[in-house]
Amino acid sequence: MHNLTIYKAQAGLRHNTGPGHPERIERLQAIFDLLSESPFDTLPQINADPASFKQITRAHPESYVMRIEDAIPDRGLVHLDADTVISPASIDAAFEAAGAACTAARDVMNGTTRRAFCAARPPGHHAEPTHAMGFCLFNNIFLAALEAQQHGAKRVAIIDFDVHHGNGSEVMARKHDNVLFISMHQDSLFPDGRGGATDQTPDRVINVPLQAGAGTHEYRTAMTGTVIPALEAYKPDLILISAGFDAHRDDPLGGMMLLDSDYDWITRDLCDAADRLCEGRVISVMEGGYNLDALKTSARAHLLALADL
Repeated sequence: MHNLTIYKAQAGLRHNTGPGHPERIERLQAIFDLLSESPFDTLPQINADPASFKQITRAHPESYVMRIEDAIPDRGLVHLDADTVISPASIDAAFEAAGAACTAARDVMNGTTRRAFCAARPPGHHAEPTHAMGFCLFNNIFLAALEAQQHGAKRVAIIDFDVHHGNGSEVMARKHDNVLFISMHQDSLFPDGRGGATDQTPDRVINVPLQAGAGTHEYRTAMTGTVIPALEAYKPDLILISAGFDAHRDDPLGGMMLLDSDYDWITRDLCDAADRLCEGRVISVMEGGYNLDALKTSARAHLLALADL
């Protein structure tokens, strides 16, 4: 069994969002560049196949998937909303990003690898069952949760540390059984009005909104006071991480103050919990992070922790 396997969605390098868009091709290229460096270049790296239509429609109705496919232009750009842009290769990128997450879920649950990281775009945690938003088309992390359930996971926990609330994952956790969604995010950032401290549902949704400017101390308090105890009580068979690196102090779309080193201890705390609760099974799926330098250095810390290096 491998300790950490990387799943790469190459089609994300062709998902063009236009000049000046923060969710751009260079984000994924920065991660691929990191993966070509030591010690990550020695890890198993798999080029992902697209998810199947059946896998996607576990979380998104067929009518929605067809609507996204129909909206893909032959050339140029189409805005699904003010933030979410698609171009000719976007549907390939979306299916492949979902495929990376689903393949990782299958392999981790089948014992091929203990942990996995999915390097993919577009991100997914804002995508609701019938609504694309926040740069997201399909909810990759939730599709991984549902795939894991097909391979023996009875209870799955999703931990989202992206600076933005994972509204799509929350909506799906309220609709699907045996998936716990826990989100640490900047309060009242995006989407507005989501993820408040009172938006809680036992064994389904735990929101931990943090004030702008929060850093190491506030995140440690959230982890030790809420996240880890919730995992201990829930006893998942698999821990999934929505790995957004936009709570870094240098990110242009957030207002938090995390450092590279914070992504190390956050990840190690989650992996330690997985070692105690679910035989170390952890899957991390790439979400946000829009300063390329901070994205790369934060992801490096995260990957070293995932690989237990």
